[in-house]
Amino acid sequence: MKNIFATIILIASTLCSLSATTAQNTFYNVKEYGAKGDGIHIDSDAINQAIEAAAQTGGGTVYIPAGKYLSYSIRLKSNISLYIDHGATIVAAKATEENGYDEAEPNEFNMYQDFGHSHWQNSLIWGIGLHDISIIGFGLIDGTEGLFRGANRAGAIRNANKAISLKECRNVTIRDISMLMCGHFALLATGVDNLTLDNLRVDTNRDAFDIDCCANVRVSNCYVNTLNDDAIVLKSSYGLGYAKDTENVTITNCQVSGYDPGTLLDGTFKRTITHAPDREGPTGRIKFGTESNGGFKNITISNCVFDRCRGLALETVDGGIIEDITINNIAMRDITNAPLFIRLGNRARGPKETTPVAKIRRVQISNVSVRNADTRYASIIAGLPGHLIEDVVLSNIHIEYKGGLSLQHAAEQPEELINNFFTRNEPIAPRDAYDVPEREKDYPEPATFGILPAYGLFVRHAKNIEVNNVTMRFIEEDTRPVAVLMDVENIDFRNFKADKAAVAPYFVLRGVNGFSVSDSKGLKDIKLDKVESKEISK
Repeated sequence: MKNIFATIILIASTLCSLSATTAQNTFYNVKEYGAKGDGIHIDSDAINQAIEAAAQTGGGTVYIPAGKYLSYSIRLKSNISLYIDHGATIVAAKATEENGYDEAEPNEFNMYQDFGHSHWQNSLIWGIGLHDISIIGFGLIDGTEGLFRGANRAGAIRNANKAISLKECRNVTIRDISMLMCGHFALLATGVDNLTLDNLRVDTNRDAFDIDCCANVRVSNCYVNTLNDDAIVLKSSYGLGYAKDTENVTITNCQVSGYDPGTLLDGTFKRTITHAPDREGPTGRIKFGTESNGGFKNITISNCVFDRCRGLALETVDGGIIEDITINNIAMRDITNAPLFIRLGNRARGPKETTPVAKIRRVQISNVSVRNADTRYASIIAGLPGHLIEDVVLSNIHIEYKGGLSLQHAAEQPEELINNFFTRNEPIAPRDAYDVPEREKDYPEPATFGILPAYGLFVRHAKNIEVNNVTMRFIEEDTRPVAVLMDVENIDFRNFKADKAAVAPYFVLRGVNGFSVSDSKGLKDIKLDKVESKEISK
């Protein structure tokens, strides 16, 4: 019996020893590699040594305990989990002439996208060609002092302009951390396959998540505040040297906003800054584009809240195809431009021989509630002559606009109401109210069109559009038409309700083939096969 007990004790002791050895080999505390965490010393060398040690043994968790870790570039490796614990902050150190971040690597395709999309190494945390990596924990990444908002293309000081950059990686998870003032991007993920972003709190001064040429992406439970730029943005640039789709993406249970920078994380949610640097109101939205050499395919967005920011934007202007998009259960409040903006343009920034005119097709948007939307811009579906947006369904949508404008405003384009930043400061001149410019080469923003002749819905160069159970309201009476339809094939309104001034029509039709209204309050059922020009008031 004693021998049996002795054997059991020996086995247990051996297992414990093996367990301890395994734990020791897979858990790497950065303080054991020289990190101070005192907010004074630069700790990136120690963090990188811990990462390298873990990588040499096949991987493991690099542990960052409570403390303040000043850092330059941290270089990830495959099979590594970077764990930032409660009370731990990785602080982007300010670059000097003696010390700085890794230099931006060369990219011969710089001219086809913004500088920030073309480089990855000039970042606080970066990885290229890696697999099975994670950045997790409940700590903070703080770029307030050290991450540069602009491009910094030249100069002796090696600045960084992104918090996290990943290129051509797979099996990536970023979860639970908070991020503050992260430069150009909080996260640039380019060519990443199987990416999970979950339970992140980001409060930054430009874009938060730029998901570029990625596949199999899940963004969930994130709270993102970006007054000056986009919150969650899907892109499909030419940064990899070829066009690649962003596809198989879900975005769910997220909130995006445009509060003053820094006031999400400190809990004050301030609203004192009224405009972003592009002279429009707070940004903070979910968007597809503008970089769009590749397409956006098989994407769903659900259960998201927009607060004090711009509306939902689906844009393709560099030849990519947007198709098979489902958007459901969206609540918006205090929207500073078009609540819904679906734009097909032809900027064609890419190799000319491989950059066709884009396409948008098969988009469904349902169960959307919008309160207090900007009065200048209706919801917009805008293609190009000969290149129609196809198969869009809007259903179960309620939009309340501020109102208070008229066709005279749309004709005069008063300077105090328009923004010509996106037209390269070319004046938006007075015009016939219905003579809305195409702006096919311009940056795709609602402001490029100026004040629109409709307060509720503007559809141009589109076909097969369904508008079901949609309500348009205004807070202050607006004497523009509810909807203006131009160069449209097959558009059906069912159960459509709208506020309408006595002097205004419900619909203005110009070059519409196949128009119908049914079961709509205040409107007779009507079917029209071909209309050159017509107003419908009842």
